[in-house]
Amino acid sequence: MRDGELLDALVVGAGFSGLTAARRLAAAGQSVRVLEARDVVGGRVRAARLAARTVDVGGQWVGAGHERLMALAGEAGATLVAQYDQGRHLLQIGDRLRRFSGVIPPASPLALAETALAMQRIEWLKRGVRADAPWQHARAERLDALTLDQWRRRWVRSAGARALFDAATRAIFCVEPAQISMLGFLQYLRANRSLDYLVDTTGGAQAFIVDGGMQQLARWLADTLGEVVQTGAEVVAITQQDDRVSVRLSDGRGYHARRLIMALAPSATAAMTITPACAERIQLAQGLPMGSVIKCVIAYPRAFWREAGLSGELVSNRSPLSPVFDASPADESMGVLAGFVAGRLATQYSGDDAARRDAVLAGLTNAFGPAAAKPLDYVDYDWTTDPYSHGCYVGVPTPGTLSRLWPALRRPTGRIHWAGTETATAWTGYIEGALESGERAAAEVDAALRTAH
Repeated sequence: MRDGELLDALVVGAGFSGLTAARRLAAAGQSVRVLEARDVVGGRVRAARLAARTVDVGGQWVGAGHERLMALAGEAGATLVAQYDQGRHLLQIGDRLRRFSGVIPPASPLALAETALAMQRIEWLKRGVRADAPWQHARAERLDALTLDQWRRRWVRSAGARALFDAATRAIFCVEPAQISMLGFLQYLRANRSLDYLVDTTGGAQAFIVDGGMQQLARWLADTLGEVVQTGAEVVAITQQDDRVSVRLSDGRGYHARRLIMALAPSATAAMTITPACAERIQLAQGLPMGSVIKCVIAYPRAFWREAGLSGELVSNRSPLSPVFDASPADESMGVLAGFVAGRLATQYSGDDAARRDAVLAGLTNAFGPAAAKPLDYVDYDWTTDPYSHGCYVGVPTPGTLSRLWPALRRPTGRIHWAGTETATAWTGYIEGALESGERAAAEVDAALRTAH
């Protein structure tokens, strides 16, 4: 573009939401440019090399019902592979290691009965929450003032049931139960079917993986846009004027457009100077902090756990790595386990790569046996120290945020429109939600531009 040229739209962020929004606007005939601070596209999706193969150290799964993402994979010519889940799973609570099948791990009769009653109550509460308007619940303020931990202390009493509940919370949100509001928890379940769906593989949120890695889909999207996508372009200041939005990059360059889409997590805008300032957006950035997680991927000469009749799935409150899944390539040329150090443990193990690797391998060895101590290769990515995401997977609503500020999450702020998986009305927190949000934001901008002409 020529220096000083006025574009129809700028998009900040080249994750799946930003790339989708830009593609929709370009197809509608609008002039658009995408500005991405990183040197790669994909946002919270990231590729790494492990034993000479590409693996995902960021977003990885295609869930059942994620129709937009499935269609994108087909359009890009990528192959979806069903998540391996054959055999029995492992549950480790303290020193006790059990094998089980299905979604619900084994527990004492009391813990199972208590868990069943708690799940029934959660389902009953969830029905009254609209995924797109949680603040409209009749008891929204009361539920939003309550943390998930406070609710759990009242309705989940046995140690075994609490351990399972806490493990599920860390696996889904990468936070401790005391960090998320009960209303936020219910809204997320509503947007993603159910708690069972979120933790399940076949028929659930971990149904498929993309052969060759998820980031290839982001790269394919960027390639369809060509020079429209600019990486290494860190936005530091945004100024709204009567007829335009002006953007300044960290290297001093500037861009101007009639409309702008912010395709970032709300918390990622905190480092930017936005003029005029909006109190609601500032508070949303504070009230939706990212979860804390480190993703670890470990390669072995073979998938030895399969030989033992195990699926590779592990839920543990002893190992720092939980949950764990089989991420072996489709050609079975090696065995791969992928797992997450989440919540308070991510903070604990952040900053010391060697200690973290040792702790992860020790935890896997304790659960899967001596063969887990001798990996072929190891790679991880600490999302808590990522300079742009500051965590993963999703912005987590702290108490009081949804009931006060949720209506502002998707509402345009002047000429600025908001995308990102946090703004999705369905599949919030997933790539599918990011795609939906990009489509919505692009439609808003296109309509506004056409009305103005």
